[in-house]
Amino acid sequence: MSTTQSFKNPRAKHGFQGRTCSITAVGSYVPERILTNAELEKIVDTTDEWITTRTGIKERRLAADDEFTSDMAARAAQRAMDKAGITADQIDLIIVATITPDMLFPSTAALVQNKLGARKAAAFDIEAACSGFIYAMEIGQQFIMSRTYETVLVIGAERLSSIVNWKDRNTCVLFGDGAGAAILQHRPDAHGLLTACMGADGDKAMLLCMPGGGSRIPATTDSVEAGLHHLQMDGKETFKNAVNAMLGAAKEALSRCEIDISQIKLVIPHQANRRIIDALGERLGVKADQVFVNVDKYGNTSAASVAIALDEAVTQGRIERGDLALLVVFGAGLTWAAAVIEW
Repeated sequence: MSTTQSFKNPRAKHGFQGRTCSITAVGSYVPERILTNAELEKIVDTTDEWITTRTGIKERRLAADDEFTSDMAARAAQRAMDKAGITADQIDLIIVATITPDMLFPSTAALVQNKLGARKAAAFDIEAACSGFIYAMEIGQQFIMSRTYETVLVIGAERLSSIVNWKDRNTCVLFGDGAGAAILQHRPDAHGLLTACMGADGDKAMLLCMPGGGSRIPATTDSVEAGLHHLQMDGKETFKNAVNAMLGAAKEALSRCEIDISQIKLVIPHQANRRIIDALGERLGVKADQVFVNVDKYGNTSAASVAIALDEAVTQGRIERGDLALLVVFGAGLTWAAAVIEW
């Protein structure tokens, strides 16, 4: 796809005179341990056929006992840094999107800073669940475009196996662990991150949540025994809201850039459920080979999902320099986002 194709940069359209911001490299990491559907049959009342037909998931990755969110985040980050040809002392800011931090504080980003040796970098976390990576990219690019920083490291990382209820077949089959990272920098003569449309609906916050662990329900023997420190989800309502929200965000992002879906080389959706991905693709009117899917291998890795998928898409040559890609996500909050990028 040619970089001379017709589209608008919404930021320039609205008079923004700052620098553009591009993803100059991506990297990802998934743990070695694979948990298959067949193995899950021995843990909970389910079958491979039940999981596959409802979710499209065949296996997922689980972190080792001594492997935590900051470890996976640092490994994904290092791979992105190696591809970008940058060293730790060149990183100005680290943003980690996660709902499974190593601990409530300090931030996982601070722990990653230490692991990487990025002594000059500021660091903080954000929490937007499965939408976190796009939210973090949009935050990070503001620092690039305003010339506050030259290099921002954005990471989506999750150890969801630590909050899953392994007795609940409706949720435990869905989730996996992993991390994805992107290096944000100004790249001359490139539009980069063209637009990001973000939204939220706190009225439906309890459709997907973990009630315990915060100031409202701190950890007690009773709260642990009641399972309040496990992820809880209303699957039917979450599915319905996911498709509608992702579709709306995607259409808004395309409209802002004044482009048609046919100009998008690849749609990279949040990898939560194959049925959600297929429903979104059908409503967007895209061909099957225009949508990237790896949910069968990793399940739902929340904030890491679209970052891992982007790295794999680039590695496989599904998108090349100058191509337009549409990233679209949905998560707890409820939150959602879509971004159009020129790779």
